[in-house]
Amino acid sequence: MPQLSLHTPVGDITLSEEAGRIVSLDWGWGRDQTETDLLRRARDQLHDYFDGRRLDFDLPLAPEGSAYRRRVWEALRTIPPGQTRSYQDIARIAGGSPRSVGGANGANPIPILIPCHRVVATGGIGGYSGGDGLPTKRYLLDLETRMLADPGP
Repeated sequence: MPQLSLHTPVGDITLSEEAGRIVSLDWGWGRDQTETDLLRRARDQLHDYFDGRRLDFDLPLAPEGSAYRRRVWEALRTIPPGQTRSYQDIARIAGGSPRSVGGANGANPIPILIPCHRVVATGGIGGYSGGDGLPTKRYLLDLETRMLADPGP
């Protein structure tokens, strides 16, 4: 499976591709590095995101999971950058409960590209299983808020 790693402000991440689609984004540096057109495109889009030049991603994704989890992940992709939705909001769209949405979020194999960081608890920020946890979630939310406030040239 081709993989490509990159340095980001939230730590090193590794993208994996299978059959022409991104299947995972993991924290840490991958052992094997294989550049493909898709992985280079994903790397470039992520660099643009972290540099404040891009809010959306245009990449083919194929997250592996149950039908329910895929429904949750698809609902997450509808949350606009810089905005949040509650676990309850996502449960209304995808079915299940806030707790099951939280479980699907925690199992998201392609964080950032599938923006699970945009889901918050009704009483606060909620949790985050990627990177350094809540500091990473706060960083991603703040990054998007700053980009929307100052879209640049």
